[in-house]
Amino acid sequence: MRSSSSTMRIRLAIPHLVASRAAVFPGVVARVRYARVVTWEFDAFVQALGASSPATVRAYRSDVDSFAGWAARSGVTGPADVDRLLLRRYLAYLATRGYERRSVARKAAALRHYFAFAKRRGLIADDPSRRLTASSGEGRLPRVLSAAELDALLEGSPDAAPPDDPRAEATRRRDDAVLELLYGSGLRVSECCGLDADGLDLAGGTVTVWGKGGKQRRVPMSEPSVDACRSYLGSARAVLCGPESPPQAVFLNSRGRRLGPRDVRRIIDRRTVVPTHPHALRHTYATHLLDGGADLRVVQELLGHSSLKTTQRYTHVSKERLVGVYKKAHPRA
Repeated sequence: MRSSSSTMRIRLAIPHLVASRAAVFPGVVARVRYARVVTWEFDAFVQALGASSPATVRAYRSDVDSFAGWAARSGVTGPADVDRLLLRRYLAYLATRGYERRSVARKAAALRHYFAFAKRRGLIADDPSRRLTASSGEGRLPRVLSAAELDALLEGSPDAAPPDDPRAEATRRRDDAVLELLYGSGLRVSECCGLDADGLDLAGGTVTVWGKGGKQRRVPMSEPSVDACRSYLGSARAVLCGPESPPQAVFLNSRGRRLGPRDVRRIIDRRTVVPTHPHALRHTYATHLLDGGADLRVVQELLGHSSLKTTQRYTHVSKERLVGVYKKAHPRA
């Protein structure tokens, strides 16, 4: 009869053997992963995330799955085997592997959500992730577009669309409308891509979107964005429309499907040679509002931030811009 220590050594060796034979025995690895999905109830966890954005759901699912795979190396077979020390060891392991602090903080948040779910589900008696934190570090200040960069994006090139190419002209009008909305209303890229026709009120000059956490908000549109959307919807959208086009989707890509984040990146890349993230338009929108004297709480509502702390970072950008202008313009600065 084998000793308990021998049994434990065998149990700890199994995950390593499976991992080292992944390329040789893919069927074994697939069954191990399937068993992990069942044991940890990942599908139920995803459903419990409810109104979280698809990106958050994918990230949290992946984060918890990665932790479960790592924990299996120590013989952990389910959430009931996890204690606080193991969670701390995992976060330390991520740090030694060179993960950014923001990534580690997000993974810690995913684990807190998962173990809170596991306790509600009855998979564990106590929550080992309570008060589990990881410093996100000093976040980078948002980049604000210069006047020249903004003009290049919003004005575009006058000869960008040949007059005898209706499809190119339709694409130009769509691009104008997308960029004007991103800057003129401060929309997230996902909100702009997910915009449906009933969310646009061109007569009232407002747009209604669904933001993070399934929260709905209505924000004003600038006059240029109203004009650009009216021009696009008037005839250009019909040119891009195809047999499989979603009837309610406002913005369509070249294949007639709903516009996606990658499509928006391509739009910006066509308009400027300076590497620019789509979110920079939203950053610029917020900073320009604060520069113009808008109240911080108003900006928070317009951006759809659940926490005022998230909006406050734009005040640092605004102050830096003011100091820069002062130093350049004042003769005694």
